[in-house]
Amino acid sequence: MTNNTTFLGTSIGKKVVMAASGFIIFGFVVVHIMGNLQLFLGAKVLNDYAAFLQGLGPVKWAARLALLLSVLVHLASAFLVTLQSWQARPQKYAVQKYQATSYAARTMWLGGPIIGLFVIYHLLHFTTGHLHPVQGGFIPDADGGMNVYNNVVLGFQDPLASGIYIFTMLLIGLHLYHGLWSMMQSVGLNHPRYNHLRKGFAVLFALFVAGAGISLPIAVLSGLVTPV
Repeated sequence: MTNNTTFLGTSIGKKVVMAASGFIIFGFVVVHIMGNLQLFLGAKVLNDYAAFLQGLGPVKWAARLALLLSVLVHLASAFLVTLQSWQARPQKYAVQKYQATSYAARTMWLGGPIIGLFVIYHLLHFTTGHLHPVQGGFIPDADGGMNVYNNVVLGFQDPLASGIYIFTMLLIGLHLYHGLWSMMQSVGLNHPRYNHLRKGFAVLFALFVAGAGISLPIAVLSGLVTPV
């Protein structure tokens, strides 16, 4: 039985933990997307940025560990909140109405696992190269370093790979929209006078992330960005 005698044992406590871990994940998403957008600045800029990240060494691995822990805590909190909600209302309503919720909220349970599978695919595609269309996964540049720019472009020239990214970025946008809305509510940013601002921020952030992510494969498929 769930222990409700402590703050973390309550639904609010779990939602606050989920919000805090979600904030870390959202921060990583912003940094990651901003870094990826350097694809539009050319090969040298993106390759220099990738080399800078590689040079961070222990700092890079510490950030990855913090992100991994945040994801695990976020998923665990979401599962416990859902379980607690089911326990509080074991019998479904005879007629289910969705006036107070959104499509994004109703699909959160599905979006999480799909996004998790996408992260694994993304790592195998661009980090390890196992699913990269080029033999061996990575192409060295003239100096023998990793040519991240060409690897990204060639990776997105595969219509199937680009389709997977586009679909998942749309799903991530929905997930971020509801996640941000709920996160701000969990930390107390909930007032009828300002709720429209909260919703507007969640919409704009989700549109930015999804739009930026989708722009990369679209630019490659359209020929706007080509290998060098």
